[in-house]
Amino acid sequence: MDTLPLTSPEQVGLSAARLARITAWMKGWVDSGKLPGMVVCVMRKGELAFAETYGKADIERNRPMRPDTIFRIYSMTKPLTSTAIMMLYEEGRFQLDDPISKFIPAFKNPRVYAGGSRGKIDSVPAEREITFRDLLTHTSGLTYGFMESNPVDALYRGKDGVDFQLARTSLKEVVEKLATFPLIAQPGKAWNYSVATDVLGYLVEVISGQPFEKFLVEKVIKPLGMTDTDFFVPKEKHDRFAANYAAGPGGKLDLIDDPGKSRYLEPRTVNSGGGGLVSTASDYLRFCRFMLNKGQLDGVRLLGRKTVELMTMNHLKGDMADMGMPRFSESTYYGTGFGLGFSVTIDPAKAHILGTPGEFAWGGAASTAFWCDPVEDMAVVLLTQLMPSSTYPIRRELRVLSYQAIVD
Repeated sequence: MDTLPLTSPEQVGLSAARLARITAWMKGWVDSGKLPGMVVCVMRKGELAFAETYGKADIERNRPMRPDTIFRIYSMTKPLTSTAIMMLYEEGRFQLDDPISKFIPAFKNPRVYAGGSRGKIDSVPAEREITFRDLLTHTSGLTYGFMESNPVDALYRGKDGVDFQLARTSLKEVVEKLATFPLIAQPGKAWNYSVATDVLGYLVEVISGQPFEKFLVEKVIKPLGMTDTDFFVPKEKHDRFAANYAAGPGGKLDLIDDPGKSRYLEPRTVNSGGGGLVSTASDYLRFCRFMLNKGQLDGVRLLGRKTVELMTMNHLKGDMADMGMPRFSESTYYGTGFGLGFSVTIDPAKAHILGTPGEFAWGGAASTAFWCDPVEDMAVVLLTQLMPSSTYPIRRELRVLSYQAIVD
């Protein structure tokens, strides 16, 4: 890892012998043929105590996994987009309970799905409008097209649907199209993972007067020194870009995105605030350090301490399970709440996992993950490329392996 030298684990209250279990675990997953390769980093007290690569970044080209391998981080883009909108919040541009229709008039007077039959969708007026906080906490009533759970997400997938990953029009056009669809729940009433953070990306654009991707790169990514994080992989870095796989029949790996032909090789007109970035382990570790440092890194402050505290506390009424048992999430539902852009651990016992109340985290569709624990002053980053993220329980296993290494 190029941003931090490795320190002796014992100096930061970790056991080197116990951390070695992570190496054996990585080898087990990769040697079984279930994962192409992995990068894992464990940081404590601002020091990098563990950083290992194992396996292949690109099996077809026989390229090894390297510390500087570039990954599709998908939904791990969301915390960065949330940081961008909260920077504008700190400028007094909006309040969290403001309706987003103040900036996107197309979202005025939303309607909510209320059943229907024979392909017809019945809807009722929303009890209130979508607010900024609803978007940040995934309680807006928006959804994802891949859910395949009700007629509304089928609208997202239709030929006139919305796809922030593949659209070639403009962010404005995709968001305004989205605003014509009914919501799947009343705003503020249920937790549903959704394209909400893509809408936040467009709000960054509207409020700042800059294209979303320009604001995110110039105001967040570059100041944090995240040198390999962007919405595309430039030509000089193509050989560092990992292949993306899916679990095929019999646990075999099927190539689903060839890094030599990927859409990530060129800039796009629509950039997804919910899932569009590529990054490296050392870059994402910098973001974790920035968050654990309460909004500043290496003398650069992007957020105030109180804002980071607000972002990383639970904003739900209870945990995710109390908010309507969502159909899909990048974390467990029980014992886990949600803040402004992150999941937040409320009760490790209820979540059935080692952890600390107040720890914040998220993951991406290709099985990537990170978590930051302010109490233990610890961050863990896991990068691999296997879709979907629910294929294997690698995140839960790595949490146990990371926390069991604490010996102070």
